[in-house]
Amino acid sequence: MERTYRLRTLFDEAAIAARNEELAQSIVAATAPDLLVVAVLKGSFMFAADLIRALHRARAAPQVEFIHLSSYGSGTVSRGSVAILRDIESDVAGRDVLLVDDILESGRTLSFAKDLLMARGARRVFVAVLLEKANKRAVTIDPDFVGFPCPDVFVVGYGMDVAHNFRQLPFVGIVAHGQEEPDLFDGRDQ
Repeated sequence: MERTYRLRTLFDEAAIAARNEELAQSIVAATAPDLLVVAVLKGSFMFAADLIRALHRARAAPQVEFIHLSSYGSGTVSRGSVAILRDIESDVAGRDVLLVDDILESGRTLSFAKDLLMARGARRVFVAVLLEKANKRAVTIDPDFVGFPCPDVFVVGYGMDVAHNFRQLPFVGIVAHGQEEPDLFDGRDQ
């Protein structure tokens, strides 16, 4: 039986695009010219791509790498441990690194990645996230660049998913429960 999800827009495409431009300006001002961007897969892929293009428009020329980490497995609740599913290939010694992720909740994944890159000799490791749920932190880590504070709701779109659905949406939406919200739509058709 196919499940229908109902979504409500939290951050629309225009707001995300404008915020990416602002973040890029702040990142360029804070980092060294030989910046290495490390996108945390899978959820960050849309945010990372748009942010990297915004960095280009801000006159930066970062190198780009990808790391695939998992603390969720196939579930929707973190297991608490982080596994490296795909590592980066670049040497980070002496470099500024920008870790890019979709959402900062417990902090376990980003804390693990930041510690890993620092242990490999990175000069500085900055963290940029599209969304931050500050009240969900299980470990101590503060992002350097935040797109938007996020309420304690389940979000999808703009790279984030539920059961591998909705990553393609150009906005961030809330998975809604019940019929009380007037601006809901059937997300399957989006």
